[in-house]
Formats: sequence, C-alpha cells, structure tokens
Amino acid sequence: MITLKNVVLRRSAKKLLDGATVTLNPGEKVGLVGRNGAGKSTLFALFNGTLHEDGGDFYIPKQWRMAQVAQDMPETEESATDFVVGGDTRLVGLRTTLAAIEAAYEADPEDADIGMELAHAYTDLADAGEHDAVPRAQALILGLGFKSHELDGPVNSFSGGWRMRLQLARALMCPSDLLLLDEPTNHLDLDALVWLEAWLQKYAGTMIVISHDREFLDAVTDVTLHIANAQLTRYGGNYSAFETLRAEQMALQQTAFAKQQDKIAHLQKFIDRFKAKASKAKQAQSRVKALERMEKVAPLLAEADFTFEFKEPGNIPNPMLSITGASFGYQVEDEAPKTILTGVSRSVQGGQRIGILGANGQGKSTLVKTIAREMGALAGTVTEGKGLNIGYFAQQELDVLRPQDNPLEHMVRMARELGSAVKESTGEQALRGFLGSFNFSGDMVKQPVGTMSGGEKARLVLAMMVWQRPNLLLLDEPTNHLDLATREALAVALNEFEGTLMLVSHDRALLRSVCDEFWLVGRGVVTDFDGDLDDYQRYLLDEAKRMREEAKEASRSAAAVAAAPAAPAARSDVQQRGEQQKPLKREIAQIDARLAAASADKTALEARLAGSLAPAEMAEAGKRLKALNAEIATLEERWLALSDQLEALAS
Repeated sequence: MITLKNVVLRRSAKKLLDGATVTLNPGEKVGLVGRNGAGKSTLFALFNGTLHEDGGDFYIPKQWRMAQVAQDMPETEESATDFVVGGDTRLVGLRTTLAAIEAAYEADPEDADIGMELAHAYTDLADAGEHDAVPRAQALILGLGFKSHELDGPVNSFSGGWRMRLQLARALMCPSDLLLLDEPTNHLDLDALVWLEAWLQKYAGTMIVISHDREFLDAVTDVTLHIANAQLTRYGGNYSAFETLRAEQMALQQTAFAKQQDKIAHLQKFIDRFKAKASKAKQAQSRVKALERMEKVAPLLAEADFTFEFKEPGNIPNPMLSITGASFGYQVEDEAPKTILTGVSRSVQGGQRIGILGANGQGKSTLVKTIAREMGALAGTVTEGKGLNIGYFAQQELDVLRPQDNPLEHMVRMARELGSAVKESTGEQALRGFLGSFNFSGDMVKQPVGTMSGGEKARLVLAMMVWQRPNLLLLDEPTNHLDLATREALAVALNEFEGTLMLVSHDRALLRSVCDEFWLVGRGVVTDFDGDLDDYQRYLLDEAKRMREEAKEASRSAAAVAAAPAAPAARSDVQQRGEQQKPLKREIAQIDARLAAASADKTALEARLAGSLAPAEMAEAGKRLKALNAEIATLEERWLALSDQLEALAS
C-alpha cells in the first residue's frame, strides 16, 4: 500500500501539503481533485519519485512497477505500433538482454554459462508475452481512435494531439502495479473516452488519476483524494459521492462555526461587562481562559470560484445560419478536394443550443471549421444572417496565442482590429478591469502568455470571446484545460447566454447541462440525434461493432473470392458453396493436426526445460520453444480466418 504520514511538501517557500496523512490500498482507483495550484501535480511527483517529501514519512512498495503518460511530445520515425510496443518496458528489456546473449553465444557456443543464460532468456521472453505484443499494442491504438491503416504510420506523421494519444497507449501497454494518469482525457473524443473508461475499469492495479471530467471520474474511481488548504482528505466513493460528503461536511462546519461564534460573543459580553468589577473578576478571568482554550473552528470561507458571463448580444438574426445542399471537406494542393460530408441542409435558429456529436474522424471539426469561416464549403451554400457575430473557440486556439505577448497586449491588439465595430471603451484601464474579471489581476496582465498554464490560456481565450459580444458561440472542446470549478462557471455562463450555442465536447456533464438538442455527424451526413447522451454512448458502441463487422465481412469476402474454384454457371448456389468449402475444411483439418502436434511438442519442451539439461541443450530447447510459440500463434490466426470464411459461405 501507499502511505503518507505527516507529509510536508513545498514548492519554493509555499507549503502545498502540511502534515498530510493518508493510506491508499492495493487495487484502489483513486481520483485526485483540487483547485488548480493546490498541489496535485506536485503530489504526483512524489508518487513517481521525481520529488521527495520535505517532512514526514512517505512509503510506496519498492517492487511496484509504475506506468505514467510521458508529457513530452514524441519525435520519432518509429511506426505507431512499434512505439506503443516500446511501452512494455519488461519486454523491451528482455529483448535487449536476449540480443546481447545471442551475440555472445554465437561468438562462443561452447560456453556453458552463456548457453544457460540463453535458455532462460527465451523462456522469460515467452512469459512476458512476446507472441502477442503487437496485437495488444494495436488493440490499444485502435481503441484510442486510430484507423487500421494508421497502425504502421510513423509517429512524426501525426499531429500533436494524436501523438499524445500514442503516449497514453504506450503507458497502458506498460505492465504496472501503479498507474498514474494526469488529465488522460484531454486529447480524446467521446468515443475514445468511452473505450478508455471500459479499459480502466478492468485494470487490476492501483490507479491514481487527475481529471477535471466528473463523469469520467465517476466511471473509473472508487476513492477520492481532495487537496485543499495544504491538507489531504480521503473520501470513500467516486467524485459524485465526494461532492455529497464534502457538502455535508461544509454545512456541518458552517453550523459549528456559527454556534461557536455565538458562544464566543456570549463569553466576550460577560468579560466586557464584569472584568472591571472586583466581585466578578475571577469569573471574568476564567472566561478569558475559556476563550483561549477554545479550539477555533475555521469559518467556511467560500472559495473564490471563477465566475463570468457573456454580454447580451447586440442583435440576434433569425435564422442565424442556413446551409443548403452543401458538401464540406478540405482541399490539398495539386489534389482533388477531399469530401467528408455531403448533402448538408440545416438551419440554425436564434436561441438554439446544439450539441454536435460524432465518432472520431467523422467530420465534426470539418463542420465546425466551415461554419466558423476557417474553410469554405466544397459545394452548396452557407448563408449567414445579417449581423451574425461568431465567437469561435477552436481546439488549437491556445496555440495561436502569442507566447511572448501578455494578456493586456492581446486585448489591446484585438480591440484595435475590431475598431469601431465595438463600442466599449478600449482604454488600457478598461481592459485591465475587464481582464481582472477573468482572474487576470495585478501583474498577471503583464505576464507572457507562454509562461501560463493551459487553464490560464483558456481563460484568456474566453475573455477575448466575451469581449467581442458574439451572438453565435461555436465552441470546439473548450474544457480541455479547465479545472472543475471553471468548467462549472462556463456551464453557468453558457446557460445564461442569450444567443445561440453550438458545442463540440467530450465533457458529458457540460453537454448535459447546456444543450437542448443534438446533431449527429457520421457516415458522411449530418442528422438530428433523437436521444440523450446515454443513448449516444450506446450508439458509439454499436457503431464500433458495426465497423468491426464490416471489416471482418470485407476480409471474408476477399478470402472467399480468392479461395473459390471456377464453377459452371449452371451449378446451384448450394453446390458452389459446397465446392468452395471443401479446400477450407481440408486446410482446417490439417491445421488441427499440426496444432495438436505442436502443442504436444511444446509441453514436452517445457517439461525438459524444467528438468536438468546441459547448457547447450537448454539453449537449443529455448530456441525451439520460441519457434513453437510463434508457429502456434500463426496457426491459430489462420484457423480463425478460415473459420470466418466457412461461416460466411454457410450463411
């Protein structure tokens, strides 16, 4: 288990933890929550060994294997599959060891010690799952939203968000007793998020996760650690249970504080009244001591939650937007246009609150970018209402902020670009006051954006959007860098917004709270989705199953055509299927026989390796065992493929 006893953690002069005591048991799934800056990442650094406690005692079992997502952007020409396989640190280490031993053995095959080492290395590699490492890695990659044709693509060919998905897959590939995940959902679409939840629910080790997605935390955690005021408190249950318990504790604390204040006032009144009277001096003094001895109950000071609101739009055209017979996609230089969506005919009315749903790669971003004027329609028309003013939050919006400029410079530049279209005062003092309402106060307005956290950058983008006074909000994953409190503030602001909202998000809590209807982007079209988010999760699972079945059917058809002998046209369908099945059945029978023989050989070899053999014999047996394992895996894959073909022909 992991234990902290009176642990003190500092960052510079600030105490992030002061006397923290908590125990985490093996196999627990822990959500680590707290405001930004409370110390969550610092505590993670303690768990992973990059930081040591400044006081108290911290213990984690030395034999535990740990996995975590690397935060650096991978730069390699390795294929996606090889990169993720590399996450299995045990396998990689054993491969390296085996290569060194094989080189030594080839140089001196008569060395008994090297022969013994070689035999053990082959056995260890088989135990580590060498035979199925590639399928395991590819299952993780596909689960996180990649396509089958991308499995062999070089890592460097993917964008930053997709490379971070590969980092996540690499961490999940690593055999571990402790899994540390810091905001694992930031770069995931909802379909990949649903898959990740299912995977983590089956994870057998201890997991500690930092996340600002409450539904994700509810799905994968059973313990919550809360950091606040340099204290660490353990709550049994997921995030929703924590919120309930925390609210109850806060209410009790507030009641206790109010009662104590009444008691203090009563004692103080007695002291003030009688301290000057000799006859009452002794009683007054005793009440002074009672006040001194009284353990102060901290008042429930409401945390300075960030709140903001969108300004009332100057006008709301109706319809806001009209799309007729449009095709959306993108153009690549010297190539034909790539069409993603066709036959799009939709209208957006004033006051609509639309959630845009769709599995990864189906065209959500294409739709959003076209409406936001980032790209043009390939066909059809997109007609905007008079006075349409779009406030657009793009996933890459944080990247287009100028790292060297500060928030005030961003606001001044935007005000100048908008010019007379915006009536508010654009003086520096007015802009400073406006930024202050978004928690950019004091020196922060002059702090370079490049030194800010992702959450601070997101707040700046929100501030710039609000200042523009839009009547259509087009938000593409706005919560990626926002903490739970700021997400709540965004939900409140969106619910009070009087204009029109179109939202793409994997934050189901936000979608539930602010959207009244949903559009579904999938299979090349945009349609209404008649259901709620629970229905949508079921749709995603069914869609994934459908795609797997389509791929399997295509494989069956191709194999059946290749295996089918030429048959006279006069033959019946039954006769043709019978003829096509014969060679498949014959090959399956041959594979069954070979599998039985190979399995028997494997059992015999394993028994020999368990006994006493000469080093050279052990080395040879190890090589033979490795070859048998590979052969059995190949035969089983072929058997499954042939069985699928037979099933297809029979149906």
